[in-house]
Amino acid sequence: MPITDDAGIKRALDAETVAVVGCSTTPGKAAHDVPAYLQRQGYRVIPVNPFAETVLGEPAYDDLEAIEPAVDLVNVFRPSDEVPTILGAVRDRHADRGDIETAWLQLGIRHDEAAAETEADGVDVIQDRCMKIEHGRLLG
Repeated sequence: MPITDDAGIKRALDAETVAVVGCSTTPGKAAHDVPAYLQRQGYRVIPVNPFAETVLGEPAYDDLEAIEPAVDLVNVFRPSDEVPTILGAVRDRHADRGDIETAWLQLGIRHDEAAAETEADGVDVIQDRCMKIEHGRLLG
């Protein structure tokens, strides 16, 4: 069952390294401004955007598999219909490397079936919540 309680959300926010799938190069878009906020709060943000070389001063990766450093949390800014594929990559990486403790689907993004499969494989899931809002509410 996806995390919905404040204690679970706070645990997720203890992450240090956040891979952002769908991280945007365009200021003013949530997929740019939320990761920028997270960066300002001290998180290491690793952008996943196959169409960019850098985002927020960091090298962008084509996909989760290509990221070399360990990842604590994956923050998703892609449409809900892409979630099964993205969470499949999260589960694969978790199984192969033992990292990724949490997958966070931003506000308006959810896929209950893929979330249940991901949790069954040992990765916590938060759906339909903004990481910036929750960070500000619980830790700000």
